[in-house]
Amino acid sequence: MIRSWARAISFILLVALYISCQKSDFIPIATSATPPRTVFQTDSTKSNNIVESQVKNKTQLIDIPSVNPNIVLDIRYATQNNFTKRRLYPVARCLLRASVARKLSLVQQDLEKQSLGLKVYDCYRPLSVQRQMWRLFPNPRYVANPAIGSRHNRGAAVDVTLVDRNGDELEMPTEFDNFTVRAHINYSGGSSRSRRNRQILQNSMKQRGFMPMPSEWWHFDGAGWENFSVLDLPLESSP
Repeated sequence: MIRSWARAISFILLVALYISCQKSDFIPIATSATPPRTVFQTDSTKSNNIVESQVKNKTQLIDIPSVNPNIVLDIRYATQNNFTKRRLYPVARCLLRASVARKLSLVQQDLEKQSLGLKVYDCYRPLSVQRQMWRLFPNPRYVANPAIGSRHNRGAAVDVTLVDRNGDELEMPTEFDNFTVRAHINYSGGSSRSRRNRQILQNSMKQRGFMPMPSEWWHFDGAGWENFSVLDLPLESSP
């Protein structure tokens, strides 16, 4: 009889201990909240006001960070990470005609409402660099003949992709400078996510007057590019 009571008491104690342990799982633990990292550090809506008030000549070349510092720069031709495998620019700068830069800033503002942003691969390109590219890859479908000049040489074209709030690139059908049909804007292959991201980029750029290039999903021409002359100003000496 005594042994039975002892076993019963032991069982009750074990049950009570189990229940107390289960309840302890629900005790809240205070943690320090870490704010999410973001590359959008400034209010982009103020950027275009700076351009309007400070730039009287809409054709002059200006640095895109002075217009909208939230636009991420990854100037590939200032590195060896491009189709030439050579460093063609002495400095990593994104220069654009003022009117084109302002439109690109508006695209950035639009995208930030979706927690997205722009990363720029190339902007103004000196004509002397265009000649180097043509010697290496004389295919007018992907590299403009320097005898005519590229829209990049006019400071009126940009090569861009999308990034998230952390500055990480979104998936696209190809990498930058991919000279295959997979880079065409009507390419139906690849993942559905990459095609959706490409369409978001296309829609956002076209909404602000940029025209896409059929063979390169990353390339866009600013409206009125034909009104700008071809330039061969060194990037490092441009104002």
